[in-house]
Amino acid sequence: MSAQNTHSLLCHPASPCAGVFAVEVAANLDAHGDLALCYRLGAAPAALRLPAPRPPAFADGLWQHTCCELFVAVDAEKYREFNFSPSGEWAVYDFAGYRERIDSAISVAPQISLVQADAAVELRVLIPAALLPGGAALQVGLTAVLEAADGSKTYWALAHAAAQPDFHLRQSFTLTLKAS
Repeated sequence: MSAQNTHSLLCHPASPCAGVFAVEVAANLDAHGDLALCYRLGAAPAALRLPAPRPPAFADGLWQHTCCELFVAVDAEKYREFNFSPSGEWAVYDFAGYRERIDSAISVAPQISLVQADAAVELRVLIPAALLPGGAALQVGLTAVLEAADGSKTYWALAHAAAQPDFHLRQSFTLTLKAS
């Protein structure tokens, strides 16, 4: 994971978790517009409840368990939400405004892989340019929902803009990614 493009996520104060020490995300947008993400969950794999591996496919409701997410602004109102499960499943949702979901026309899928170590879990994602809005820079929110072994959940983001976790708030899209 490149330290230069690595960003630490903060646990929402309403959902503290003693079993996770840190969540970091490396994000790199290449010259072709593809986005590579590496979510590093600094916890022993036994501390996290990870979904069982499944064939890569669209699945709804992934945020109900351990799930890494990406929010990308399309314009002043519209945005796209990506969900990446350690199972290998994924979801993409489009919104016309705050939580106003609209139909998505998705023709390609992100690529997801999971690497487990003694003190961390890494979820690696490659998002093809065709899934991202065009332009020289992307305004994004990096987030994660982590389910502990006991079933409790914690909510991690670059910034939290409300008293309760809410990744859809535009104020949490705090990172600008530019093509390298």
